Amino acid sequence: MDLSNKKVIVIGAGISGFAAAKLAKKLGADVILSDANEKLGEKHDLTELTALDIKVVLGKQTEALFEGADLVIISPAVPRHLPLFEKVAEKVKIISEVEFAYKLAKAPIFAVTGTNGKTTTTMLLGELMKTIYGEDNVGVGGNIGTPLCEECYRIGENGCIVAEISSYQMEASSDFATKGAAILNVTPDHLARHKTMEVYQAEKEKVFAHHTEENFLVLNYDDVHTRDMANRAKSTICFFSSSQELEEGAFVKDNQLVIRWKGLMHVICGVDDMQIKGSHNVENALAALSLAFLAGGDTIKMAEALKAFAPVEHRIEPVKTIDGVTYYNDSKATNPEAANKAIATFPHIILIAGGDDKNTPLDEFYALVNERVDNLILVGDATKRFKEEALKHNYPEDKIYEAGYSMQEAVNYAHKIAKAPQVVLLSPACASFDMYEGYEARGRDFKRLVNELK
Repeated sequence: MDLSNKKVIVIGAGISGFAAAKLAKKLGADVILSDANEKLGEKHDLTELTALDIKVVLGKQTEALFEGADLVIISPAVPRHLPLFEKVAEKVKIISEVEFAYKLAKAPIFAVTGTNGKTTTTMLLGELMKTIYGEDNVGVGGNIGTPLCEECYRIGENGCIVAEISSYQMEASSDFATKGAAILNVTPDHLARHKTMEVYQAEKEKVFAHHTEENFLVLNYDDVHTRDMANRAKSTICFFSSSQELEEGAFVKDNQLVIRWKGLMHVICGVDDMQIKGSHNVENALAALSLAFLAGGDTIKMAEALKAFAPVEHRIEPVKTIDGVTYYNDSKATNPEAANKAIATFPHIILIAGGDDKNTPLDEFYALVNERVDNLILVGDATKRFKEEALKHNYPEDKIYEAGYSMQEAVNYAHKIAKAPQVVLLSPACASFDMYEGYEARGRDFKRLVNELK
């Protein structure tokens, strides 16, 4: 991608925006990084950018900013379909940071998307791909925290890229193409931005938009939305299922992870041999091993990687055991469906939930809460609605505690009432922005508070 002497505007000064701006500069472009938050400089050190001769423009964006631009790279946090960008797109190409990454990539990209389970599956797939390409030849990036453009630039043609892809990243992507992709599930999320489930799902489906039968697409057979995608994909399809045996694909048989492909059955490893626990992690493992197997993975080496893979931070992450009570950080559960996966893992739970409410339906959530949660501790903006829904679903009012906007109070109360064999589970079913900068900050604060308990 030749950017020599081109004028490139990068919109959004988040992690991916910073990376895209620096990389565009390295490729010879004249770069402007713009963010609508005029106070951004108070929170972030921008001196590195200015030292690289990258111009930083903060405050309201207008059409004048884009005059003479050759390319606009937009960060995932910035909605592509704002009126300003619709006007700009009439004159200059607007692409996402992941599309920028794709255009730089010399190695094939294997993508993981879906509503829940993306991070664990992506990290696991990265470990499985290392058994094929080697430890230093696999890049892992995207929505996982490492900008995809950095990894695509770093990894040469003899390696591969494993990418966690969100619907936000796909909004300004049209050329983004993958060697293989896995779509784990589709449930209501991010509808405040995408407006409808149809639009949300369409963004997910872009990961296979350029597939032919030479490309692999791994789909969850147990999810009606993903199963139906097989009818629209030109890819070679591999289904996975955690609930039933498939004629072809990956599934569980006699408590073993197996894949049946082209008439041959391959036993990978036992469910109980993995360190990651819960039915949702069985699904994640089946998806990852399917994609790695189709990419040429050796079953014995994959089994070793599956057994060695440790739980991901913020996803049912064990923190500490006190008097027989284990505390788990599941801060990444930013919607009810993700929280349901964690709640289904344990029989007796002191649950800390709430936060920045996405107003998603709570019927299935409270069906599980009634079955498995002994006490419910609510925090943040969602407290009022979550309590009303709890009472509507006949959860006992005397089992509900309101901790306001204090994680400290929530943890202290959980510590006071929890008795073995109960577990304390932070699985908010909400975003974090009412109290924290992100779910990572929320999870680390929870872990800090738990580790301070005596």
